[in-house]
Amino acid sequence: MAPNDSAETTGSATSTTAARRKAARYVVPVAVAGVAAATIGLVPALADSGDPQLPKISAQQLIEKIAASDTQQLSGTVRVSTDLGIPSLGGLAESFAQGAGGEQGGSSAAPQERLTELASGTHTLRVAADGPDKQRVSLLDSAAEYSVIRNGDQLWAYDSRSDEAYHATTDKAPDAEKHEGRTTPEGVPTTPRALAEQALKAADPTTSVTVDGTAQVAGRDAYKLVIKPKQGGSTIGAITVAVDAKTGVPLKFTLSPSGGGKAVIDAGFTSVDFARPAASSFTFTPSKGTKVTEADEAKAEKNVEQGPEGLTGLDGLAGGGGAKVIGEGWGAIHVIESPGAKGLPVEEKNADVPPAAQQFLDSFGDKVTGKFGSGTVFKTRLVNALMTDDGEVYVGAVTKDALVKAADSAAH
Repeated sequence: MAPNDSAETTGSATSTTAARRKAARYVVPVAVAGVAAATIGLVPALADSGDPQLPKISAQQLIEKIAASDTQQLSGTVRVSTDLGIPSLGGLAESFAQGAGGEQGGSSAAPQERLTELASGTHTLRVAADGPDKQRVSLLDSAAEYSVIRNGDQLWAYDSRSDEAYHATTDKAPDAEKHEGRTTPEGVPTTPRALAEQALKAADPTTSVTVDGTAQVAGRDAYKLVIKPKQGGSTIGAITVAVDAKTGVPLKFTLSPSGGGKAVIDAGFTSVDFARPAASSFTFTPSKGTKVTEADEAKAEKNVEQGPEGLTGLDGLAGGGGAKVIGEGWGAIHVIESPGAKGLPVEEKNADVPPAAQQFLDSFGDKVTGKFGSGTVFKTRLVNALMTDDGEVYVGAVTKDALVKAADSAAH
């Protein structure tokens, strides 16, 4: 089978500007994946006969195989395609960063500046890992390469296009568990394993998990683990994880929308090697003339352990556990309470928001009304967010109607 054929393997805001920024952040799919699929209930099922022919295995056994995987080294190429049905985010990272005050020193090599590109389009990544303290991921394009390299307590990021480097030192070693999926700061999943781990963080009765046949990914035999919501109203149709039959390493991750059509997220190895990568893969020395931005220790620890702000999951975006939740499982809607904040009145449009960011927001917003009053729904193929004119935000991997219903319910 083709390695990336998704059909086969498949705190409170106090200003208008702050409210807008929070709404915008919800469309980043690397944050979406951790929340939209973080409610997994186990329904035993045996794999059907398929090609290749593999021994039968239950969903529970396959999940245990993923958890027990002790792979220490790997290298390979990953193809990532993201289609949220929104404009390209590649040129918007700078606009949002400027509005946020130039976080991470304004370096174009800082992870938060460049990894936003993964939110749209198709990208090729080269990844490598050797144990818990050596990882590398490189984002390739036709004219340049962007790399994040971790070696022990040293974190380097280099953008060949601008000849800029970002350097951080942390006194805390990275998490040793499942490290082969964490070649970038945690919270920025770039491999099928990292995405699969986020999808398998929790379990509850709102989800079915089955094994649905087999596949070949990057020339390796794999089982297909299929995760589906039992509830209605979710924008997620199914998540399919192709799991290497020998090592238990997820080789491909596909998230399909309930509305049908092209996969929202499709990330899979096109080649993979479980031999130890060359030591040179994890070394970096800036050339003479390269602009180097140094991060202070506190900032470095935040980026390495928690991931760039706004990319660590819905709870992080909503201000850490301060958000109220309506519903459960796949139908859960998070509510950001914003006392004193305003929504998006027309007369205030473009007041404090960079033009590119405002254009981005306008491109996928719909005005809605209900018992709660009126507001704007920012829509994607996966996550939708309703911002009321009173400044409250309702967000989840649910339909627009589900958001309006939740807001109406909360109004009583």
